[in-house]
Amino acid sequence: MESPNISDDSYTQDGPVAREIASVIPYFPFKGIPRFYDISGFLSKPEVFQRVVDVFASRYSNDKAIDAVVGLDARGFILGPPIALALKVPFVMIRKAGKMPNTIISKPYKTEYGSRAGMCIQRDAFPKGSRVLVIDDLVATGGTLSAAIELVRTVGGTVVECACVVELKMFVDPTPESGLPSRTKLFTDLGMNDVPVWGLISEDVLQLKADLDENYKDDGEEH
Repeated sequence: MESPNISDDSYTQDGPVAREIASVIPYFPFKGIPRFYDISGFLSKPEVFQRVVDVFASRYSNDKAIDAVVGLDARGFILGPPIALALKVPFVMIRKAGKMPNTIISKPYKTEYGSRAGMCIQRDAFPKGSRVLVIDDLVATGGTLSAAIELVRTVGGTVVECACVVELKMFVDPTPESGLPSRTKLFTDLGMNDVPVWGLISEDVLQLKADLDENYKDDGEEH
C-alpha cells in the first residue's frame, strides 16, 4: 500500500483511506461475540500501520492544539506513542488500577463485555489546563472512554477529542427496541456530551472474515 499525501478526505469515516486500512483488519468469533475486530491485521503490515499513524498525526497537527496524548490500556499503548512522537507531545498512560504509583482511580464503568473496575492515571500526568487527545483502538459503548475523560478532567486537563481506529456505530444512538446500550445517552448522563468522538473506520466496511483453520481456539481472556 502506497502512502499518498494526507488530505482532509483521509479523515472521512469509511472513506478511501479507511477502506484500504479496513481491508487488512479481520474479524473472528471471540467469547460469544461473532465479530471481534483485530487490529493486529494492520500492526503486522508496517506500511499500513504507518498510514494509520500519519492520518491521526495529520488530523491533530492541522487545527487542534494538543498538549498531550493519552493512551488506554492496552491497545492505546501501541497506537498512542507513535502519534505522540509525530505530534512532538508527551504520551500519558491510563492503566488498569494498581499498575502505577501516585494515581487517581476512576469510577467503575461498563463496556459491551460487562462491568469493569476503574482505571487510573498519575496525579502529575500533565499540567493543569492541558489539551488532551485520548487514543484507543476501538470505541463501542463508550464506557472505557468515559473513564478516561473522567480521569483527564480530575487531574485538570481538557479532552479535545477521543480518537479510535474503529467506531462501532451501532452503539452511538440505538433504538430502545434494539436493547443495545447507547453511547450518546451515557455521555449525556455523565456530562461528557461536549467531548467529540472520532473513528476512522466503522463496522460497515469491516468485511474481512478471518480464515480460521481447524486448530483455531477461542482461548483468550474475556475483555
